[in-house]
Amino acid sequence: MTDPPLGSGPPRRNPKAAGPAGPDPWDKAVAPRRSEILAALSLAIDLGLGQPMEHMLRASLLGLRIADRAGIGQAGRGRIYYANLLAWIGCHADSFELAALFGDDIGFRADYYMIDSRGLPMFSLMLRRTGSGLPAWRRAGRRSRFAATAPTAVRTLIRSHCSSAGELANKVGLDESMAGILSSTFERWDGKGLPLGRTGVEIPLEMRVTQLADSAEVFLRTGGVDAAVAMVRRRRGTQFDPELADLFCARARGLTQGLLDIDPWPAALAAAPEDAVLSGPELDSVLMAIGDFADLKSPHTIGHSRGVAALAAETARERSLSFEEVVVLRRAGWVHDLGRMGVSNGIWDKTSPLSYVERERLQMYPYLSERILGRVPGMSRVAEVAGAHHERIDGSGYPRGLSGAALDPSQRIFAAADAYQTYLEPRPHRPALTPLEAGTRLREEAEAGRLEAEAADAVLAVTGQETPRRRLLPCGLTNREAEVLRLLCRGLNNREIANTLYISPKTAGNHVEHIYLKIGAGNRVGATLFALEHGLWSASAG
Repeated sequence: MTDPPLGSGPPRRNPKAAGPAGPDPWDKAVAPRRSEILAALSLAIDLGLGQPMEHMLRASLLGLRIADRAGIGQAGRGRIYYANLLAWIGCHADSFELAALFGDDIGFRADYYMIDSRGLPMFSLMLRRTGSGLPAWRRAGRRSRFAATAPTAVRTLIRSHCSSAGELANKVGLDESMAGILSSTFERWDGKGLPLGRTGVEIPLEMRVTQLADSAEVFLRTGGVDAAVAMVRRRRGTQFDPELADLFCARARGLTQGLLDIDPWPAALAAAPEDAVLSGPELDSVLMAIGDFADLKSPHTIGHSRGVAALAAETARERSLSFEEVVVLRRAGWVHDLGRMGVSNGIWDKTSPLSYVERERLQMYPYLSERILGRVPGMSRVAEVAGAHHERIDGSGYPRGLSGAALDPSQRIFAAADAYQTYLEPRPHRPALTPLEAGTRLREEAEAGRLEAEAADAVLAVTGQETPRRRLLPCGLTNREAEVLRLLCRGLNNREIANTLYISPKTAGNHVEHIYLKIGAGNRVGATLFALEHGLWSASAG
């Protein structure tokens, strides 16, 4: 596939540009609350589930109605609210692995809702989806291999999901108990779930309510109240808590009344737990965490959002933009790729040219980012800049084909910074460019009239192309282990790491084991988050 301009690589003069911005330029009256930021994130999660945006918001409202009927107190209601919004975020972080198994990660998740995910129905879904999009002979081989390894592969994915969801809950400042609740997303009342096979009341009550509300909303929306009741009744005592299932089936019409008719955004925010307005460093920390998780969509974009944020903000300073616009560009850098969740990894990780339909789907994602961010109070300007990062001044960009005066100085800077950062990152169809090669390509885009020359020059003026100075690595990592960690973050397995570094697979495996031991990680997602935290995701980071 051809490059959709994305990004990665820190600025030379002010490496702290990606950090919290300090005093907030907006009045606190229009700054967002934590619940509003996480509600926006849930819209992106919906897209990755193959559901329309606001699915999780409606599920949250339904979950709260069930909680009221079940006599659950305020603290529990608050946890149910956030569990509904974030239960599936870990699956997004495993999209690369899921797509490698089943082709279309989003299509697989959409199908998952339609079955009682255990035994033969689950195995049939996985086998049907395995190797989708491949020629028949390759698909047959892939199915045979998957049938032999399915339990291990799925267990690994679920463990990674639970770990990732808990990491995000911690990073965005939620109650410490949320990580434990989210770890039970795939557990089942009958004990046949994953990763620990918890049964009955071993599963937190908040998650039992969330599981029921999440699935019931899908069937309510697609088939009506009777379809939702029939589904819950079928899964009573298997997936769902029998008492909660009975409560729902007995009171379904009252519980769901008007749920599909109201605007779920204001309704869900009105029902959100009381929380403080976020501003300055606290808001920046939440946005940075969300950007990190958006980048986990593909190993090829690890560190992308941090790099864009740093370079765009420093370039804005180079062009003498106001302090307010510097903050806007930094924040836009962190969250501009939220819409990527709505595009399958079957497209993002494709090595061959995209079809017309695939390209059309991909070119909508900046619009999705803008639409998601635009719902959050105080973030409308960030949304405007983020949504235009693929627009070009000659009108050849997307999603709207804006040109000339329709693009303001901040949007032009952001597009140039994003393009340069992209060139420094590997993509499925090409290796990463060197800083010199990236600079040459950026100048070519400016000379062709697609990017503003002044913006491109400013990006290059603040971007160091010299070799980074050696520095002490965290946790006693060696330089070779840092190389292996970067490749691990990109999704390479031991054999691929070995081929890249011209070492044996056994040696590569030993390096990976040592890395996990030193940094205290247990999987690729944990290692990736460590690399992001310590600036090790790329050779040019840090």
